[in-house]
Amino acid sequence: MPAESAAPPAVTEDGHSGRTVRRLVAMLALLAVLPALYLPGLVHDFFDLKIYMRAMDWWAAGNPLYDYVQPDRVQGELYFTYPPFSALLLRPFALLPLGATVTIFTVLTGLAVVVTTRWLLAPVIARHGLPRVFTLTVAVLLVLAVESTRETITFGQINMLLVVLILADLLFAVSRASRWAGVGIGLATALKLFPGIFIVYLLVTRRWRAAAVASVTAAAATLLAAAVAPRDSWRFWTHELWATDRVGRTDYTGNQSLFGLLSRITAPEKPDQLLWLLLVAAIAGYGLWRAARAARAGDLLAGVTLTGLVGALVSPITWTHHIYWFIPAVVVLADAALSTDAATGAGARRRRTLVALAVGTSALVVYGVVTFNDWGIAPVRTDSAGEFLVRNTYVLLSLLLLVVLPVRPGSGKSPQRDSLPDQPLHR
Repeated sequence: MPAESAAPPAVTEDGHSGRTVRRLVAMLALLAVLPALYLPGLVHDFFDLKIYMRAMDWWAAGNPLYDYVQPDRVQGELYFTYPPFSALLLRPFALLPLGATVTIFTVLTGLAVVVTTRWLLAPVIARHGLPRVFTLTVAVLLVLAVESTRETITFGQINMLLVVLILADLLFAVSRASRWAGVGIGLATALKLFPGIFIVYLLVTRRWRAAAVASVTAAAATLLAAAVAPRDSWRFWTHELWATDRVGRTDYTGNQSLFGLLSRITAPEKPDQLLWLLLVAAIAGYGLWRAARAARAGDLLAGVTLTGLVGALVSPITWTHHIYWFIPAVVVLADAALSTDAATGAGARRRRTLVALAVGTSALVVYGVVTFNDWGIAPVRTDSAGEFLVRNTYVLLSLLLLVVLPVRPGSGKSPQRDSLPDQPLHR
């Protein structure tokens, strides 16, 4: 008599309810942790946004924009350092009450977090059949918990606006060969110079038209600002752009760039410029090469992420709120882990490695480097291995991810096996 086939266990109403309760508890637990993470940053009191608004009032009164200066106990003196095009967009906000401007910036940043997180996760959710609402909710809460997001909100920064422009352009317009491809990156570059690294990315991935559109858009926005404020524009591009001391101390721990790492080794002296330039050339060359290989393999998100990490490393000043790019890195790692067949020993080890990298990266960027540490106000040289690791966490993590971030061939089209960078084809 043939054996009776075992039927799969039926999903009971109690089982479904239990799963719902567990998900709700997880979301509430994350939500409960957020206030504790934001509490130390409340002392910032929208400090950067207040500088912007006071600088706009100063400018509106007929003073030179880049003469505005504000004392700071850590950095000494802080100035308005954004390009003139940013000033054009910020100036109308100075007409509003400060509380209204703070509310608008905070709400827009929150919306940007939700929108960009959905963009990053939608393909992963579809590929692996994950519960959509629960996954997105948990992910948004985790992104809000990350130090770069916390610092963006509590300082009143514009970083998430730039992220929206960059991701919308690269994940949608460029990938679909839209005639608008490059516009978002061009506008972001005119607002704040850091996104210019993505024009280089368009060039190394041979997106010639999009690179041209981005360059023309950035130039047009810059010329518009020059037409409105010619003297301030001339001063910015010929002098202020090159004066890194106006932005703050390069040795301060909040500067998580390669130059910041070197500055903390040599403080109070400046690091060797030639050494820095040689390291920048090597890191940019390797990182952009990996980004181009990722793009050609069909993994657009990995390519964009690698480029963002390169930009953070090679910029002379990279404050903690600038480094959004750990977030898509975690998405790439998690997706690669889910796509790995754990039925074999090698596959199981691979999945464990990817999960460890995703969890470890998440833990580091949630704890951060400045939120729970007081690094003082005087330049102090890094003089121990432990201090070197703690004060350069983001720099070292960025370097690690440049090497180990996996590439998932064809991830923009169908769920195929990703390839780790130890396979030369996808490095």
